[in-house]
Amino acid sequence: MNHSNVLLEGVAVICRQAGDAILEVYDQEEFGIQTKSDQSPLTAADLAAHNIILAGLADLAPAIPVLSEESDQIPFSTRKNWDQYFLVDPLDGTKEFINRNGEFTVNIALIEDHVPILGVVFVPVQGVLYAGATTDSKTEAYIERNGSRRALSARKMKKDSATIVASRRHGGDAMKACVDVLADRFELETENIGSSLKFCLVAEGKADLYPRLAPTSEWDTAAAQAVVEASGGKVVDSYFNPLRYNTKENILNPYFYAVADPSFDWQAVLAAVPKS
Repeated sequence: MNHSNVLLEGVAVICRQAGDAILEVYDQEEFGIQTKSDQSPLTAADLAAHNIILAGLADLAPAIPVLSEESDQIPFSTRKNWDQYFLVDPLDGTKEFINRNGEFTVNIALIEDHVPILGVVFVPVQGVLYAGATTDSKTEAYIERNGSRRALSARKMKKDSATIVASRRHGGDAMKACVDVLADRFELETENIGSSLKFCLVAEGKADLYPRLAPTSEWDTAAAQAVVEASGGKVVDSYFNPLRYNTKENILNPYFYAVADPSFDWQAVLAAVPKS
């Protein structure tokens, strides 16, 4: 087993451990909800998963720094010198967690030279794990469900129909414009779902496009981007440049698209959609 395999399997174990801790809180009547400075919710599950992940990564790869959503903010003056780091969202979809709809995930990515080269997304309620890694020598992407593992492969585009996945909570005028453009071109099917599961449907061959035309943070997307790209898809900004990480002071992403079939001319189809 090569180094990337060891890391991928190790990160998968840590994600499952964090997921178990999240489910312990999920089964309780009270979540210990707090409000962060940006007015987003924080639960005891977020913190439990964060602590497990930090300890697990310190054991797995002690030389690699970690940036987590629940860490104290690390300044860009420090981060910009990192060639490699783990980027973590201990509980992606906290609002979905609070609403008990099961659509939340544990996300851990390894970023190298601004590129997510390894990622694991674990869905605690379903016990489903998505993993992907891309190195110079090998690409691996798989889904693990009910103890069995199979390869992930994003699908090729059909001529006249498309399936898109969209956020359960974040729409807006730009997204409406995007759907209108797509509906003029395709027989369109839309599925709304929470957290990074939208990326995973693209990676799994169940959707063609995930347009995100609303704010996200880098820890929301990195792990799932690694899975999508290892499965053969691509994640690009609204100008169709690759989505990259740790390039600036803030950790907000631009608008982006996760596409299953990079050979299809999505840029031409989506030219009329507003850009961030």
